[in-house]
Amino acid sequence: MWIYIRLAWRNLFRNKRRSFIAGTAIGLGLASLIFVDALIIGMEDNMVQSVTNSFLGEGQIHRQGFRETQEVEKTINRLDWIVGSLRQEPIVQDFTLRVMSFGMITSPANVSAIEVVGIDPESEKNLSQIDEALTTGSYFQGDNPGDIIIGSKLAEILAVGLGDRIVITVTQAKTGDLSQDLFRVSGIYHFNILEMDRGIAFIRLQKAQQLLAIDGGVHEIVLKFKDQKYGQDNKLQFWQKYSQFNNEAVGWTVLLPQLQAAFELSNFSIYLTGLILFGVVVLGIINTLFMSLYERMFEFGVLRAVGTRPFGIAKLIIFEASALAVLSIIIGIILGFAVTYITTKVGIDYRGIEFVGVTFRELIYPVLTVKQFIIYPFWLFVLTTLVGIYPAIYAAKLSPALAMRKSL
Repeated sequence: MWIYIRLAWRNLFRNKRRSFIAGTAIGLGLASLIFVDALIIGMEDNMVQSVTNSFLGEGQIHRQGFRETQEVEKTINRLDWIVGSLRQEPIVQDFTLRVMSFGMITSPANVSAIEVVGIDPESEKNLSQIDEALTTGSYFQGDNPGDIIIGSKLAEILAVGLGDRIVITVTQAKTGDLSQDLFRVSGIYHFNILEMDRGIAFIRLQKAQQLLAIDGGVHEIVLKFKDQKYGQDNKLQFWQKYSQFNNEAVGWTVLLPQLQAAFELSNFSIYLTGLILFGVVVLGIINTLFMSLYERMFEFGVLRAVGTRPFGIAKLIIFEASALAVLSIIIGIILGFAVTYITTKVGIDYRGIEFVGVTFRELIYPVLTVKQFIIYPFWLFVLTTLVGIYPAIYAAKLSPALAMRKSL
């Protein structure tokens, strides 16, 4: 066996230029696959963080049916028990309460339909990035119940600025009566998400409860776990525990099913990319091995003439294919690691671009994993070795007399 390994490496480097060109071409395919895989992982992490950290949270609790109807009357049942129990949950890091309702916002210049969200300023800071997204003003400083924070696009529509007065109109629970109150713009935020920047206004939780006449009720509890994986696990016992009393507890994968579908599509795209790249690799390997074979046709004829068995010839070609695979893997790992590592430090700027309803708010940093440098090189080695079987069979069937007549 060792003699075949030595002969394979020696034959591989008889034409160094061709071997390095072929190895580099195949290695580039491997490097591309490593980079694409790392980029997709980084993109998925970025999207999850963008969604969960900005406003959505990693999980939510509502009254059954509230997500579909947004009815003001559908406040969470057994709120005190849920809040007390969440404080004791070992997997929950933070949570916050919200009140939500559709309404109208009016300024002297214009009027617009919005969603009014009542928040607790202190606990909200741990679950969302409203305070970080402020471009003007302050985040509910003091205890003025008339403070309101609006988006930058909504401020443009209403033609208002910091300190200007606006009126909120909502429908009260149970009675359906209209309720109005005057607010003063204390802050303007910019998430770079159009739906938020033009369609959501934030007020204090107690003020929202008063406007909607819901007597201390809330519509939504937003959750942040100690480990991000809990929000993705739909089989977690946590969801069943808090889906009692006609409430429902769900993770972000249920709240944003299109995002989960996009991740599955991304995983499929890796396989498709790998199939295309390995298809190119197959052609490169076959071409290289056949060129090498035809250059040494006379040598193979002599080997057959002196008694070398066809299986021995075939084994030598397969070992040469494996040697080419090892060379390609070394080149591919070096290139893949270098390019991906540099990108993990620099990042890729897709900020402001929306994909499946999620806007990238931060730079995308590819994520290097050990499996990228084990699984893909392994399959490249296996594929290259298998592809070498075809030229190996061809060489094994050569007629000694015919082979010795041919020479390049």
